Amino acid sequence: MERTLVLVKPDAVAKGCSGAILARLEATGAKLVAAKMLQIPRALAEKHYEAHRAKPFFAGVVGFITSGPVVAAVFEGEGAVAKVRKAMGATNPANAEPGTIRRDFAESIERNAVHGSDSPESAAIEISLYFKPEEIISR
Repeated sequence: MERTLVLVKPDAVAKGCSGAILARLEATGAKLVAAKMLQIPRALAEKHYEAHRAKPFFAGVVGFITSGPVVAAVFEGEGAVAKVRKAMGATNPANAEPGTIRRDFAESIERNAVHGSDSPESAAIEISLYFKPEEIISR
């Protein structure tokens, strides 16, 4: 059974879109098996985005994800990563398909409402950053 991490980012939380975003992800057929709201500490954000440390946008991404509360969630199911990423849409909302989360809720490529793991391998690493095994309730 495949799992993926989703972060409803500070921009979407501030606009009150968390529930709508999670509902759209559940509508893909992936099952919500863990969720919590948190303020991401800087050290955790830096660890999450470690692969991008040398890139010019690293400081901005870390600053943004730590700027307000997020909703962290784990979805599970066959093809969960692909299903969730399809529902989210392109990283740049200007390029996202109509009806996708980013097209409907994101402000810009920097404030794009939601993060989703890009592979089952990165999902396993990311999930372990935000959740203890006992916090995930498989159904």
